[in-house]
Amino acid sequence: MARALSKPRLMLRGTATPPGDKSISHRALILGALAVGRSRIEGLNPGSDVAATAAALRAMGARIEPDGAAWTVDGVGVGGLLQPAAPLDLGNSGTAARLLIGLVAGHPIRASFTGDASLNGRPMERVAAPLRRIGARVDGDRLPLAVAGAYPLVPARHRLEIPSAQVKSALLLAALNTPGMTIVEGPPSRDHLERMLPMFGAEIAVDGGRIALRGEAELRPRRLSIPGDASAAAFLAVAALVVPASEIRIEGVGVNPTRIGLYDMLRAMGGDIAFSNRRELCGEPVADMVVRHSALTGVEVPPEIAPRMIDDYPALFIAAAFARGTTRARGLAELRLKESDRIAAMAPLGASAEGDGLTIAGSGGAPLAGGFAVDPQLDHRVAMAFAVAGLRAKEPIGVAGMACADTSFPGFCALLDALRAE
Repeated sequence: MARALSKPRLMLRGTATPPGDKSISHRALILGALAVGRSRIEGLNPGSDVAATAAALRAMGARIEPDGAAWTVDGVGVGGLLQPAAPLDLGNSGTAARLLIGLVAGHPIRASFTGDASLNGRPMERVAAPLRRIGARVDGDRLPLAVAGAYPLVPARHRLEIPSAQVKSALLLAALNTPGMTIVEGPPSRDHLERMLPMFGAEIAVDGGRIALRGEAELRPRRLSIPGDASAAAFLAVAALVVPASEIRIEGVGVNPTRIGLYDMLRAMGGDIAFSNRRELCGEPVADMVVRHSALTGVEVPPEIAPRMIDDYPALFIAAAFARGTTRARGLAELRLKESDRIAAMAPLGASAEGDGLTIAGSGGAPLAGGFAVDPQLDHRVAMAFAVAGLRAKEPIGVAGMACADTSFPGFCALLDALRAE
């Protein structure tokens, strides 16, 4: 497998715009496909994960086409999805898989789901079990699996024991075509779908951790602009923090409070991160961000912050590797169930894993030794993490299959090169 070499840089300077938020892009496409009429979406994430969602929706009757820098979506209406003629291949996208399983469950159609080797190894029972309880048939607990949807499903009160935006969203998508009121309760997690549903005309009420959605909705098309992805911007921010004399301006980043736990932790470590020009896009708070090289200090990462930064631990671990002192994070069991085992992946940093925790002794700001290669196991965030680590290493760091970064951040390496100011 080809290995990209991440080489040391003297400094990083310039302005960058991250791709559109991946989580919001999935949901915008799905709601556009369920609306009656044409929606227009600007800033859609260009990665392969979102492309897999678009392809699956096309296979079920929606028309999704490029329109200049934007995309148009001609929806079929809630309840109007068609049975796909072939299995839906979702590549590496766990979000696409779980959301679309919920979507199909609420329609009287049958669909098979598959993905790449990484996705096919990820558990799906967390979303399958509650869908079975309300009348859908889900055969299997991992992909490949088949879903036989039903109409009407049984409106129900769901109680989620752990925070999961994907499971919550799957249940809400199933509820859109379910008569009566569906209630989902549980710990806080990303709230992108709850913010977007009323924009499309759904009747939804959110009260803390309780969401009530009235089914058999009639969704209206919308024009949307997707904020920049905070999780993609994380790798640019950490690069600026750890490479001396660096200063990067990152424009149009989504700063939804359910997504910016990483930035809170980086600031707690001493990171110089300033937000400005706050505004709103797609019902989401957005800001520009200036990040400057900083002397970081190790911290204790509380487990309760995990729902606000679950995708961003790989970026945090790289920052911790350059900090003064030790960083300890607990409550990370979920990281073993991502595209790869993200706890085990940090071993080249000298990280020590114990149970569901991880400890990293930082370099005090000194360069890492480098001179090694990693295989991210098709995990885009692990690949980008070690690409950033290599910017401040004595010897290059090789990353096998760096192209997997295209899952969420096409052009990531080229952007890092464009920010080089040696």
